Amino acid sequence: MRDAISFARRNIPAVALVTTEFWPQGDFVARSAGMPDVPRVELPHPVAGSGHERMGEVARSIATTIVSALWA
Repeated sequence: MRDAISFARRNIPAVALVTTEFWPQGDFVARSAGMPDVPRVELPHPVAGSGHERMGEVARSIATTIVSALWA
């Protein structure tokens, strides 16, 4: 969240990737930073440690959503 907020403040397109487990925390961080509408894409939890094949599946499933969020 903080990286996406930092980029957004510099007018650099960015999308935060946040897992379902941390989505409420992402809401809190975005609101606290005064940027509640910073683009985010929700990922299944967990992603880390799920293996190369699973990471590829997740990436393919969200790629279009990321691109759409960048142009929103």
